[in-house]
Amino acid sequence: MLRIAILGLGEGRSTISAAIQSSKLELVKICDTNEDLCKQRAKEFDFHDYTQKYEDLLNDAAVDIIAIYTPDHLHAEHVKQALLHGKHVVCTKPFIDDLSQAKELLALSQKTGKKVFIGQSSRFFEPAKRQRKDFEDGVIGDLITIESHYHADHRWFLAKGWSLLQSFKWLYGGLSHPVDFIRWYLPNIEEVMGYGMISSNGAVAGLKNEDTMHFIFKATDGRIARVSGVYTSPTQPAQRDSGMSCILRGTLGASQADYHELRYSVTTREGEEKMIHWGDATLKHYFRFEGQSHHAGEYQNYLDYFADSIEQNFTAYPDMEEGIQTVALLQAMDKSLQTGMPIKIADVLKEFNI
Repeated sequence: MLRIAILGLGEGRSTISAAIQSSKLELVKICDTNEDLCKQRAKEFDFHDYTQKYEDLLNDAAVDIIAIYTPDHLHAEHVKQALLHGKHVVCTKPFIDDLSQAKELLALSQKTGKKVFIGQSSRFFEPAKRQRKDFEDGVIGDLITIESHYHADHRWFLAKGWSLLQSFKWLYGGLSHPVDFIRWYLPNIEEVMGYGMISSNGAVAGLKNEDTMHFIFKATDGRIARVSGVYTSPTQPAQRDSGMSCILRGTLGASQADYHELRYSVTTREGEEKMIHWGDATLKHYFRFEGQSHHAGEYQNYLDYFADSIEQNFTAYPDMEEGIQTVALLQAMDKSLQTGMPIKIADVLKEFNI
């Protein structure tokens, strides 16, 4: 059984639960610089092997995998150190925030032979898994276009000081989920154009960056896609509209995966219409904490998948290269917001010699 350690115990809370319940992994150590948070997680999960020093994870020969859930600007250095110490890596999205470090990390992964997996959790939710299987089975024919959104009433963020900093952008923290859906089905995006604004709610609070955004993407084969994100206004009832959805429109059918509601609908190539909901056991697998504050089931799904990739020697996606491409796309989106112009992803990659 592979042994895993977790760095960063905020989002890492979900991964602790996932690792403890996994039949393919053994949790051996957890780490955070915040001692109070370490103690809180130790009590919550009755798991007391914690440390405040990352070096303790790096130097522990019992650790096969380090799962990283630290702030974005720390990812590159934490991944680098894990690879240098011979560990496989799980890194939460977005992979890195500075593409100037991408080539070094790619070379290091190849040199060490250690795998790096990007924790794009939305792919591993039940509706997204079913939608992908149906697509690969030809249920909706060939893909014409894809639409995805992430709409959430996060007005409570505006009471947090960190959300009002210049460094905070919903583009990276929120839209990275629907953008990953776009790249999953249309990996060869060549250009993006978008508009964004700060809502009146955001403006009153003192928000520095856009909380309302719409983007159009164009792939190299001419197909187009759409993503939107709205974060500081009320949402529709869940029965009417999901907070996060992925819609595929094909030549012979269409499908929609609704994230938090565990709801999936499809019109098949035979014209059959289905709507699927998952019951209590599945809900409990995904949502293990108060309300929906932290998910865990999708983390367990991707940890088990990554463990299989190590044991069976196949590539688990999204891998590091895919993670870098997604960051490049997000940066192109950011540039489009600032310039009001369409941006080519190749130009972003060229800037960093990737």
